[in-house]
Amino acid sequence: MGTAQPQKNAAAAPLRDDRLRERVLRTLAIESKGLAALSAAIEAELGDAVENAITLIEGARGRVIVTGMGKSGHIGRKLAATFASTGTPALFLHAAEASHGDLGMVTPDDVLLAISWSGETSELGDIVHYAGRFAVPLVAITSNAESTLGRAADVALVLPRVEEACPNGLAPTTSTLMQLAIGDALAVALLERRGFSASDFRVFHPGGKLGARLLKVADIMHQEAEMPLVRLGTPMSEVLIEITGKRFGCCGVVDEAGKLAGIVTDGDLRRHMSSELLATPVEKVMTSSPFVVDPLELASAALGLMNRRPVPITVVFAVAEGKPVGILHIHDILRAGVV
Repeated sequence: MGTAQPQKNAAAAPLRDDRLRERVLRTLAIESKGLAALSAAIEAELGDAVENAITLIEGARGRVIVTGMGKSGHIGRKLAATFASTGTPALFLHAAEASHGDLGMVTPDDVLLAISWSGETSELGDIVHYAGRFAVPLVAITSNAESTLGRAADVALVLPRVEEACPNGLAPTTSTLMQLAIGDALAVALLERRGFSASDFRVFHPGGKLGARLLKVADIMHQEAEMPLVRLGTPMSEVLIEITGKRFGCCGVVDEAGKLAGIVTDGDLRRHMSSELLATPVEKVMTSSPFVVDPLELASAALGLMNRRPVPITVVFAVAEGKPVGILHIHDILRAGVV
């Protein structure tokens, strides 16, 4: 008898295996209780320590050096990445490698963030000693205030002791989730204190879906000679040549000051179709005060605005101080991977 294979693209349905469902839901319930206990502790006895840790990290001239072993080390590696990508320079220091030369990465300008549930992880001993010897500020994430790590720390974030989701009570589950949560909370609080913006975030995330979501109109719009533009007074015969040559299916119209006065679309052409159309000046055909976007607008936001128009549009001019500085087609947004 072979193992049953899951069906691909099966319709969404609740778990049918009662025992499996009970185990999954029990795990989530236990871990939820852990997060609730952590929140309650921050509202009470842990609040001052959290604030002190944030202030200590914010004031550091160097980096946050995150360290730990085992599952705590894996959590630490993720937290170092989160700090670094949200405006707080950070790196992960493997606790075992620290004793073999990597302690040279740590300077008194840095802040050490050491993670150990028991607070007695032997591999952290040299790091704790080094921090004390060279006056490197030490923040601990532990569940034992009286542990070696807890007593050595300048700030100890003592997490409440809770039930692990593992039925044997052995595999770090709830405990590592709480370590991750308190670390994320520190990173986000620092992000807000530093005024870290979406634009700053994009600097550290130029690739992938995150980078695409933070692209601005100016990053992907067509500019200068690529824009289909004519001046007021231009006969429609020349406007049609401009529309055909630039292939956006429309044409912007500017006044003597170079400001956008209107736009000619295929809809305008249909409405004014006649034997006299080619000789008609463009201002008689164009749509005045067209919908435009700011070049600094997020491309994703521009797409939303285009789709929410009474009649959705596929092309829009980007305008700064009244003047067209670019043109954006919906296909440009899609090609950039914004959605």
